[in-house]
Amino acid sequence: MDTERLLSREVTATRIPQGDKLPLPAGTRVFIRQKLGGSYTVQTDDGLCRVDGKDGDALGEKVIAEEIHAPALPDGSPNPDAIWDQLKKVYDPEIPVNIVDLGLVYSMEIEKDDAGGGHRVLVTMTLTAPGCGMGPAIAEDAKAKVLCVPGVTDASVNLTWEPPWSQEMISEEGRMILGLV
Repeated sequence: MDTERLLSREVTATRIPQGDKLPLPAGTRVFIRQKLGGSYTVQTDDGLCRVDGKDGDALGEKVIAEEIHAPALPDGSPNPDAIWDQLKKVYDPEIPVNIVDLGLVYSMEIEKDDAGGGHRVLVTMTLTAPGCGMGPAIAEDAKAKVLCVPGVTDASVNLTWEPPWSQEMISEEGRMILGLV
């Protein structure tokens, strides 16, 4: 892709792989590397960053609005399908397959959040390799996307290495995208 752009205004990006926030001032030169999952992965002089879809206009791109197609359930709890849909919008910045279809998400649990008056979502996932430095950025993106679901007041993403990830965990759709079929 490698589309060069100058930011038209300041945006707050997520540094990859660290996962911390980084202000990118107006006029910063970036190269768009990937447009997947409602965000943009850009290369700056300081490395890779993820820019939220809501800031697409600063890149001269379309603003990508966060869409939740499944409202909260009648009891106010979050719709599990909406949470899974949000997790399918999370991508490793280096792989064009979402974390669910890559087989990285091992579990998603919803529990009542008595302190927050809503519900807490606990996601357990892994990475393609224990040494993968993308973990903090991917976990932060997953958490942010889950927090957009109606009824979710808190979320946590825990990384585990058991069982170890393998290519057999990739869904059929993921295999097709990666050309493994």
